[in-house]
Amino acid sequence: MKLLLLLFSIIIAVFSIVFRDPIIEHIENISYLFTNNTATTPSQPQLDNFPSASHFSTSKAVNMTTPRRILKAFLAREQAEGAGARVRRSIGSPQLRNFSPFLMLDHFNSKSGAGFPDHPHRGQETISYILQGAVDHEDFTGNSGTIETGDLQFMTAGRGIMHSEMPRQHADGSANIGLQLWVDLPEKLKKCEPRYRDLRAKEIPRIDIDDGKVHVKIISGRSHGVDSVKDLAYTPVWIFDIEIKPGGKIVQSLPAGWNAFAYILSGEAVFGSGDEKTKVAQFHNVVFLSSSFV
Repeated sequence: MKLLLLLFSIIIAVFSIVFRDPIIEHIENISYLFTNNTATTPSQPQLDNFPSASHFSTSKAVNMTTPRRILKAFLAREQAEGAGARVRRSIGSPQLRNFSPFLMLDHFNSKSGAGFPDHPHRGQETISYILQGAVDHEDFTGNSGTIETGDLQFMTAGRGIMHSEMPRQHADGSANIGLQLWVDLPEKLKKCEPRYRDLRAKEIPRIDIDDGKVHVKIISGRSHGVDSVKDLAYTPVWIFDIEIKPGGKIVQSLPAGWNAFAYILSGEAVFGSGDEKTKVAQFHNVVFLSSSFV
């Protein structure tokens, strides 16, 4: 089963977990505790040194007693987007708006000939994660590149950028599948210079927990004492890709005060603990209330 789980500060933070491949028996006591460190943003930020998620204190992520309750769970319905592509949009749909700093979350599926030709971005960052296939990228300044299966691209649009994202054409006609998250930049950074940070699959730190039943890729942030690569985004972001085998469980502590949601990529998961458990199906987005756990 696959699950994308994201937690955010109300202002400028993001956290995500992706549960992939094996079907999950159930998930209990996943902790989310965040610290709102927006006060650390300098009045005249030095962009090259702007704090990444891993620089933010986790000293308050110690109370792991109260499960997060689900505010709502809803199906991300498929729709057309770009040039022949299909996406399941959860954040940014009528079901979930004004969920700062999230602007949009698309689960895209692009087959041969489909893609996302030239389009603009401004005042935001986009985080693209390729689950299958590859995507070729090119912008109006001549920058170009490819992100492949397991790779991520953190793009800061800042004052503005025009680019295209065209999924690779495969001889067997297989689809290119991935996730793209749009995150709002803080006001002081909306006019910064555009930039890219690519994170290759082989660069992502990994750990195994629960006797090997849980495999965690620390894309951005910290999990179980392991830190990610730093300085991927100006907006603080934690992203984990977590593979859980049947019967596996995970407890993930986070700084206090961040919003949270989860997206189920495949299979189903049970959130909560004790008598308060909720089963959530594939392609559903789960929005949590604030407390210590989900």
